[in-house]
Amino acid sequence: MQTEKGKMPVTLRLLAYLGVGAALMLLAASPSGPAAAEQKTAPTAEELRAGKGFIATKVYSAKEDERILKLFDGLRVADVTDGMDKVGLTNIGLMSPEIHAAWKDTEHYTHRFVGVAVTARYVPTNKPSAPAMATEAFDKWVGDWYSKLSSEPFTAIIRKGTALVLDDAPDSDVGSIGSNNIMGWKLAGCVGVVTNATARDTDEIATEKVPLYFRKPGRGIRPGRNEIESVNRPIVCGGVLVETGDVIVADGDGVIVVPRAKAAEVAEYAQAIIIGDKAGRRQLYKKLGLKPDDSIK
Repeated sequence: MQTEKGKMPVTLRLLAYLGVGAALMLLAASPSGPAAAEQKTAPTAEELRAGKGFIATKVYSAKEDERILKLFDGLRVADVTDGMDKVGLTNIGLMSPEIHAAWKDTEHYTHRFVGVAVTARYVPTNKPSAPAMATEAFDKWVGDWYSKLSSEPFTAIIRKGTALVLDDAPDSDVGSIGSNNIMGWKLAGCVGVVTNATARDTDEIATEKVPLYFRKPGRGIRPGRNEIESVNRPIVCGGVLVETGDVIVADGDGVIVVPRAKAAEVAEYAQAIIIGDKAGRRQLYKKLGLKPDDSIK
């Protein structure tokens, strides 16, 4: 058999020169299937030098997010932790206890939330702060920094059920989150915000009742302190990997991140846990003469 170029196909040439047994052994050892494809798509040095991400960003529809959030309705961090244990993810996804609720509502639990992660990463700047200058010049410098270096591009993809998770610059004393922008995010559909760093205007945020989980207060504005690095890429928050689409559960016990691939299985077990817990506590409430509250409804 000849090819169009007059050359015998590789397989036949191997059979002719090496014999059937040796040729088949060589072919079996050659890259093929997924491994071969992986080798073919390995990044070049030029691509690596230009910057290369190795964890793909997964994209889910609003309907898919809505379906998964229904499975987590009413669940607490404790229930979800049990669910994570059940699927073999013990101690996975639990953020550091340093990431805590900025405020708590112990009557109706409005500080709690369940949402689907949208991620963003801010990094400490290596650019100089503004020198002393006239008010007009300073305001222009601030405006330029916000628009060119430290904007909020993730606002375009916030939708109903979004949990905004930020990897920020915790040592920069920067209030990337404040009482104004957090309300804008809520208006767009954000159910809660988590950061490994800081927020400012914390008194007002508590009054506004927007769920916020953070490490500590930060007083400064973003200009001169941080820059936006990426949106909807894998980040680390509270010592935990967070990918877009993961389920975020937050309450007075802290924050847990559920990998999307395991979310339905985790929720199924967690729902059984909370149903049993509420049933048991209802009986104890009756015996103790306690008035029923939202925690056992």
